[in-house]
Amino acid sequence: MDHPIPTPLSPTTPEDAGPIVLALPKGRILDELGPVLARAGIVPAADYANESSRRLRFPTDDPALDVIRVRSFDVATFVAHGAAQIGVCGADVLMEFDYPEIYAPLDLGIGRCRVSVAEPVAAQPDDPSRWSRVTVATKYPNIAQRHFAARGVQAEIVHLNGAMELAPSMGLARLIVDLVQTGSTLKANGLREGEVIAHVTSRLVVNRTALKTRPEAVGAWIARFRAALAERDAR
Repeated sequence: MDHPIPTPLSPTTPEDAGPIVLALPKGRILDELGPVLARAGIVPAADYANESSRRLRFPTDDPALDVIRVRSFDVATFVAHGAAQIGVCGADVLMEFDYPEIYAPLDLGIGRCRVSVAEPVAAQPDDPSRWSRVTVATKYPNIAQRHFAARGVQAEIVHLNGAMELAPSMGLARLIVDLVQTGSTLKANGLREGEVIAHVTSRLVVNRTALKTRPEAVGAWIARFRAALAERDAR
């Protein structure tokens, strides 16, 4: 049975004028997100999912909503600073930045992966509880430092934005902390997955100030996503 999807209310004050902006991440999540957007009644311009398109802001079939396409790490920044009122980003990004300005009302249940520690397969067995310091290559410095600090280990961070798997073999770091989906990239580079720090899914995120100043418009979009998830999960 189809669930009714509420229609966003129009802005009623000059401060509220203009469309709501929805920030979406580039990459593979867009494919998984497509059915959720469709169930929520959101139809962006045809080229929004085309990675070769040079446009970054796209209209939708609803004049009250525009979509922007940015790097996954940047979705949280756009929403936290109010450049976008709502967005979709992974729980890993929320953990890393921990923006107090962001409210994450819905787990979309897509983009399933995990943030894990990995080390070379050839590494000699060792007891991590005896470590006092370790070098870690990662794009998640805050997550990594918190994880090792909780174990009484000081993590010396080598901050990389990609190619983390090369770091141990090139002598940059003993371990890496990275996002893992299947583990095939780790295996291809002579690494094995160790401790899982956190399981990750994508979340709908909202700017807290926008939710207070434009409660009808922002709240209605949250309701549309909630109804879309209920319809999907009922099938």
